[in-house]
Amino acid sequence: MTVTHTESTSATGVPDEIARRVVLPEGHRDDEPLFAAYRWLRENAPLAKVRVEGYDPIWLVTRHADIMEIEKQPAVFTSGGGAEPGSHNPILQNQAGDAFTRSLTGGSLRILETVTYLDPPEHTMVKDIANEWFRPASLKKWEGRIRELATQAIADRLRPGVNNLDFVGDFALYYPLHVVMSLFGVPAADEPRMMALTQDFFGTADPDTQRDDVAALTPEAAAQQWSAAIRDFYAYFDALVEARRAEPQDDLASIIANARHPDDGEFFAKEVAYGWFVAISTAGHDTTSSTLAGIIEVLAHHPDELARVRADLSLVPDLVNEGLRWVSPVKHFVRQATQDYVLRGQQITKGDRFMLLYQSANRDTDIFEAPDEFRINRRPNKHIAFGYGPHMCIGMHLARQELRIMLEELLPRVESLEVTGDRKVVQTNFVGGLRRLPVRLELR
Repeated sequence: MTVTHTESTSATGVPDEIARRVVLPEGHRDDEPLFAAYRWLRENAPLAKVRVEGYDPIWLVTRHADIMEIEKQPAVFTSGGGAEPGSHNPILQNQAGDAFTRSLTGGSLRILETVTYLDPPEHTMVKDIANEWFRPASLKKWEGRIRELATQAIADRLRPGVNNLDFVGDFALYYPLHVVMSLFGVPAADEPRMMALTQDFFGTADPDTQRDDVAALTPEAAAQQWSAAIRDFYAYFDALVEARRAEPQDDLASIIANARHPDDGEFFAKEVAYGWFVAISTAGHDTTSSTLAGIIEVLAHHPDELARVRADLSLVPDLVNEGLRWVSPVKHFVRQATQDYVLRGQQITKGDRFMLLYQSANRDTDIFEAPDEFRINRRPNKHIAFGYGPHMCIGMHLARQELRIMLEELLPRVESLEVTGDRKVVQTNFVGGLRRLPVRLELR
């Protein structure tokens, strides 16, 4: 990222370079400077209100305890604030992007009817549609099927002997997508379309995933791509809702499509089903593939740890947990204060917005010893890669299950593993991880 400004952007003295590195999507292209910026903020201005050109003022929240305090109080720190004009966006966009979104919705920033944009009690009601399906006890019935999909992915995309590949683009992206789509009830033939839309959805600020129907390099380009991807998702999922209402099946899509409002017993509006489908198709896939790739990268650089896990697969759950902390694929969500409040000794004013920086919190020395070291046996490991409070990720148990099963199947087959080229990171300040990881993977 080219930085031309050096003046302070806040009353707490945050240099413009630091603020821009954290706020702007292009500041996330390189992990080392980004994590250095997080470290500077934690040590010097853990709660700092900054102003970056083109964005509304926002508080950067970098410490674990402060994020927990905010996440525990959804009535004080709202996620969406309703569908009416004046609502805020739980995903940080620039001013031009928010203006474009309002132009589509009549003034609201609630572009999706999904739990991310909702607050209790509405959030609770919509979450309850599929909450039971995602509980660990319910997911046990899918253990065998997910293991079949893991072994199938290895057989289809890897071979015994030496494999030279981009672990992300040639392998990691496909397995979680196939799992989610299979359990969801989406035909395998439609998975390439879901893959493309997912990349559009989370790659709104990345030139590598710019859609042809979006005006590139304009201030509102990211919002244009976001809304275009959502429209394409809606067009696909409308047919799925109709099909599952006509002929329900034993899949998650049927549960969501046939959910009924507790007040009147009627079907929820289709937009609620669309919101669920978009959330599962995107967050249920991209975050898991990012974490899998991040774990493989660490093991490639630490062959002693790879050998240790191969010799004792009981370590895999801890490997997954530390991998989630290490990668933290969900980089932020935004909250807005509904009232005046004092946080970390600073006066918060009603309407102030907060960028909760989960990656930073998961490297907080107040919580984690030697946080910049990858430790498989880290105990306790109080990471918040899945968030906290009512907005804690509903799919976290499925994500852990997918990662555990894949690593249990893949790692015992690994003879050697090394990174062979330059890594590349998705240019996004929202959800993402590695875009490319060239490796030499030798399998038995």
